[in-house]
Amino acid sequence: MSSSAEDREPGTLQDNAAEDSGGPACAGESGKHDSACAGSEIKSRAVVKYSAAPPPTSYALLQEKTDLKLPPANWLRENPQLGSAGTTVLGSSSKSKPFSSFGMAYEFIDCIGDDVDVVSDSENIKKLLKIPYSKSHVSMAVHRVGRTLLLDELDIQELFMRSSQTGDWTWLKEFYQRLIDQKWQRKKKSKEHWYQKAILSKFLYYSINGDGAAEPVADNRNEPEQENEEEEYSSSWPTAFTRAASDIGESDAPKQGSVSMDSQFALGQVTSVPKEQNLPIVFDEGENSQGLRNDFVRNIMWTFEDIHMLVGSNMPIFGGGRYPAVSLRLRDNNKPINILTGIDYWLDNLMCNVPELVMCFHVNGIVQKYEMIKTEEIPHLENSNFSTRVVKDIAQNILSFLKSNCTKEGHTYWLFKASGSDIVKLYDLTTLCEEAEEEKCQNPFTLPVAVLLYRVASNLMLKARQNRKHYGTIRTLLLNCVKLLDEERHPQIMASAHYMLSELFQLDEPPEGDGGESLRAGGSEDSYSDEDGEEEEEELTEDSDENCSYSSSSPQDDSKAVAVIRSVWELSVPEKYKSTHQIRPTGVFPVSQDKEERCRHVLSYVLKGLKAVDGTIKKESDLPAADPNTPIPLKYEDKSATGACAAEQGISLLERARPLQVDQKHPTRSGMIPCSWQHRMKLQLFLKASKAYYVLSDAATNLLKYGRALRYIKLSLQCYDAYCSVSGPLNPHVLQFHSQCLSLCGDIQLMLAQNSNNRAAYLEEYSYQTKEDQEILHSLQRESSCQAFNMATDLAMDPEYQLFVSSKCYEAAYELVISEALKDHATDQLAQVLKRLGNIRNEMGVYHMNQAAAMQTEKEVKTSVSIAEQEMWKKSFSFFEKGMKDFEAIEDSTNTALLLCNTGRLMRICAQAHCAVSADQSRGEFSPEEALYYNKAIDYYSRALKSLASRVNHPAVWDSVNWELSTTYFTLATLLQDYAPLSRKAQEQIEREVTEAMMKSLKYCDLQTESARQPLYQYRAATIHHRLASMYHSCYRNQVGDEHLRKQHRSLAELHYGKAVCLFVSLKDAPCELLRTLLERVAFAEFSMAGQTSNAAKLKSLTGALELMAETRCAFQLIHRELLEEQVELIEPDAAGSARASPDAAGGPASGLNLPEVMKLIEVFEPSFSFLLLQLIKLMTTMKWKPSNKDEERLKTYKNVYSKLLRAEKNAPLLRRVELHIELLQQLTPQAGSDDTHS
Repeated sequence: MSSSAEDREPGTLQDNAAEDSGGPACAGESGKHDSACAGSEIKSRAVVKYSAAPPPTSYALLQEKTDLKLPPANWLRENPQLGSAGTTVLGSSSKSKPFSSFGMAYEFIDCIGDDVDVVSDSENIKKLLKIPYSKSHVSMAVHRVGRTLLLDELDIQELFMRSSQTGDWTWLKEFYQRLIDQKWQRKKKSKEHWYQKAILSKFLYYSINGDGAAEPVADNRNEPEQENEEEEYSSSWPTAFTRAASDIGESDAPKQGSVSMDSQFALGQVTSVPKEQNLPIVFDEGENSQGLRNDFVRNIMWTFEDIHMLVGSNMPIFGGGRYPAVSLRLRDNNKPINILTGIDYWLDNLMCNVPELVMCFHVNGIVQKYEMIKTEEIPHLENSNFSTRVVKDIAQNILSFLKSNCTKEGHTYWLFKASGSDIVKLYDLTTLCEEAEEEKCQNPFTLPVAVLLYRVASNLMLKARQNRKHYGTIRTLLLNCVKLLDEERHPQIMASAHYMLSELFQLDEPPEGDGGESLRAGGSEDSYSDEDGEEEEEELTEDSDENCSYSSSSPQDDSKAVAVIRSVWELSVPEKYKSTHQIRPTGVFPVSQDKEERCRHVLSYVLKGLKAVDGTIKKESDLPAADPNTPIPLKYEDKSATGACAAEQGISLLERARPLQVDQKHPTRSGMIPCSWQHRMKLQLFLKASKAYYVLSDAATNLLKYGRALRYIKLSLQCYDAYCSVSGPLNPHVLQFHSQCLSLCGDIQLMLAQNSNNRAAYLEEYSYQTKEDQEILHSLQRESSCQAFNMATDLAMDPEYQLFVSSKCYEAAYELVISEALKDHATDQLAQVLKRLGNIRNEMGVYHMNQAAAMQTEKEVKTSVSIAEQEMWKKSFSFFEKGMKDFEAIEDSTNTALLLCNTGRLMRICAQAHCAVSADQSRGEFSPEEALYYNKAIDYYSRALKSLASRVNHPAVWDSVNWELSTTYFTLATLLQDYAPLSRKAQEQIEREVTEAMMKSLKYCDLQTESARQPLYQYRAATIHHRLASMYHSCYRNQVGDEHLRKQHRSLAELHYGKAVCLFVSLKDAPCELLRTLLERVAFAEFSMAGQTSNAAKLKSLTGALELMAETRCAFQLIHRELLEEQVELIEPDAAGSARASPDAAGGPASGLNLPEVMKLIEVFEPSFSFLLLQLIKLMTTMKWKPSNKDEERLKTYKNVYSKLLRAEKNAPLLRRVELHIELLQQLTPQAGSDDTHS
């Protein structure tokens, strides 16, 4: 604690004017006041935190020859000027109570653990600082809380007197007699002692007599001595801490501070822990305060050099003289002031910030004279000369010694110096008690220490809301608190401490980098874990011989001492013990990045808290007692048979969300009284457990462990069920958390429905249960059956039922979010719940839509639409409509578009189901119902595109809807074309409708945007052009009469054939389609030639048709390449060069080439090719014109190609035939390119 000399600033001596400015009455009581004494040697600063005394008034100057042996008329009457000194004859040296430091610590809890080094009675502080000068004994109890030490007088004589009566502390009495004082006996105080105290008391009462003429009254002067002796011998040790709560409440009530001159004289505002700030201060004030009061007249925050002390003082302070405050002292004129008295007076004035001392001298009780002495002059009085620097060194050394060795929080240490001895020893009474096999309750300090540890932790929890660096310290305090207490004797504090420990683990979010660092560095300067402390003690033991003169490796009589100061004069050596007080390892808070580990910590503390509470509820529940070692089965049901029935009945998940009328008079199911501490604590613990299981479930969901996730959310909802069973009206935050649980449960059931292939693993995860979970569930079932959410959390085998349960969970969550209680608290959550609702309704719609599609597929014979199919359509459509409303409510245009798209798909399924079937089971004409549903599908797809507005908003969804719309138009046009309803419509009308649908489909074919669908769009566009060309080709062939219309059809056919060929060529993976289109185009050219009469026109048409035929070389090359690729895949590497696979082998099932189609097309190609060549040869041979050399070469080439074509083997392998065609077409290519015709 103490700092080095280099870090200190030398004190400065203040003049009288500076000190006078402190306040009109008492500088210390007016606020803060710094002073420097004895030639700038030390620094002292005193701040009055609380004062019960009125502002100082002038003291009565007694007349010379006043006889103090005669009692004044007001003697022993209560007087606020003297405080507690008014009811005793002890004056300012009133006896310290054994728990006085705890009373102050409870009241000024903010200062404990971090800001203050020492809390004690001023008498104890003075006794410690006078150790080197005094031969009297010292016996003090020392307790550590964080970096704060609490010092209390441990009156061994009184303690052993009590031990003789009660049998307690016998082990300490035996230890004391064996090692310290073998001939112990109670020492009685002399009559002179009581005589001096009585005179002092009477002097003080004379001094407060306002008129200055106190009249003595006749009295038996032996009587007060006897009374006083009785009081001295009566035990001031609390025999038991069982005061009524009403009495104890006064001790904990904050003393209100005021600077007014009213009946209250507190000048500092007392800080106390708020009782309700989400902190688990749920046990009664009786157990909280343990009847310990702060009985001092004033509490002072005294800074002596670098030591911060919270001091209690009862010294009477008077006004008068040049200074605003003085202290009165009575001295025997025949006895000079010694060093001990001087230090005593000097320290009293420093602590209370009193600048002047008034000394009244008497001889045998007769007043002689008064003398005024300034505080800073006290160290230089004759016969009382002492060095303030030495006193400062003594204070720093004692503090360092205690802090270095009183290392364990919760332990009671005993600082002892025998009378006349120079050796100071420090014992660990807690360890000695354990060695003596005594119960923890045998140490009366145990409970006050535990309560103080708890209250400091509670106070830090308030600060921890803003700064998590305190978490390490809080955990250390609470763990030490729990170690001290017995669960059976102090269940309230145990349960509350365990709940606070669970609160330290953040469940809502993982610790971030900075937050994690602050947690790891958390904890008070001197707090540490037990393991670290033991290691540190060993290190100190090894180094002690070098650094200091005390050691735990002492002779036999010191073997039980933790540490020993060999000579009290060592305390006067500056910084003698500084080296022993190193900064202790910090109280590291165990931060884990693993959510499951953090939640397990929380649940372990919750379970301990629940056990502590359950142990206090005497009445057992009517339920049969469950064995905590026997797993409680989590049953599942196959809901496939009952899914529809359950869907009709519905699931009531909101029973626990409605306000419950909890009977505030009758006990709960377990016998717990409403509004008791057990009731309040169980509410906290149930809710904490529910949140921990929720986080575990969420983490398991992210890991795709859906069986485990369902088990955890079941436990979470069971905890919530138990919470509702004992709770009154639910808090909005609790309801909001419940809606989150229901949403997560819906998510898990949805995931289970979508991943039905892994049911065995999920069932195994769901059935597993830890012992901790079983014990928590056992505690829950003391208050509730925990069956309210079984239907929502059972593991079903039917996906439809799981989807149904999921939707019910979301609906219940939605009802909660829009309820009156949450309408202002869950605005953000509303959008999430609506999105989930829309999603589950989409999933259910898709499920029923797929069921309907499966029914169609399974039909062996096409018949009329069944009722079951229609029911599926209705359900699917209903879910899609509800889902769209959900998404529209949150303006989610993307998901709205997806649902519109799915509805369009449903309409197409309906259209397919209405397909007309003829008597021979063949496909009939395109029916009006089909057209109706296809047009409805087009309408939904168009609405989806309109909802998206543009591709920029969501390209993937836009492309998907665009493709489906194009597909629907294409399907409609194809069916109209292939199964034309000629019985209902004219050919021309059908052709118009086909053309319109095809062109709209072509409009939505996005050929420009590079995407995965671009080849599909190209293929569809090519197919559309091919189909339109074929239709116009057919119209041209069948059209009679209207020549203008025929020309129009001819030009449109040529246009679309040309576009189709270009697109098929660019695809490079549709050779069959390309070949078919080219052959149709050749056929179209041949048909156009039929009506021609002139040879020149025929020659031109034949040459053009042959050029088109030559373009088929590209298609054959593509076919040849694919045949070779398939052949390489089928032939073994070693036989690849020796033999060629047959074309039939190359056309196996794995082939990407449609070989039968290729064979058909070749069968059409060869005759057409032969016919064109033959017609050209005949025409060029019979024409009456003189051929040029080029014409002769062409004719020769035609004949050569024709000859090879005729001689080709018809049964040759496909690959060879394709190669021959490529070769022949290659010969024609340069010839076909020239167009030299003659008329």
